[in-house]
Amino acid sequence: MKQKIIDAVNRQIREELQSSYTYLAMSARFEARKLPGAANWMRNQAREEVLHAMKFFDFLIRRGATPELQTIEAPDTQFNSILEAFEQALEAEQHITKCIHELYDLAQTERDYPLQTLLHWFIDEQVEEEEAAEGIIDSIRLAGESGEAMFMIDRELGLRQPETEGAE
Repeated sequence: MKQKIIDAVNRQIREELQSSYTYLAMSARFEARKLPGAANWMRNQAREEVLHAMKFFDFLIRRGATPELQTIEAPDTQFNSILEAFEQALEAEQHITKCIHELYDLAQTERDYPLQTLLHWFIDEQVEEEEAAEGIIDSIRLAGESGEAMFMIDRELGLRQPETEGAE
């Protein structure tokens, strides 16, 4: 593997773990606000991001490279409403999508076909991630100020189950 590919994949591992850390912080804030469903959704999202990081981690190992873990920053998770939190989650997913696309562009330029193959899964996954966040935002906007509707949305968010490690 070329060093620039290894470095880029290591950066993506950091991006995925940074996302996980951010979602975990959001989960804690939702727990404090007594929104257990939203907390559950964010906690499961945090777990999923760790699984994504591990796909890249294992990819490097399978290719004979050594993953180099990078510094993760303390997340800034200031939000005033559940809507604002999920808008931030959508922005985070859009950032990851951009990173995946840039990594794919590099894999094409460097003719790294195994990485391109791996990234096809991530490209599809990011479409799903953004779609899920947008759907939640739409539901929250539709609910408006209705406490009953927000209760129902929080209950629905609480139904999300963790992704299993083998899910692809």
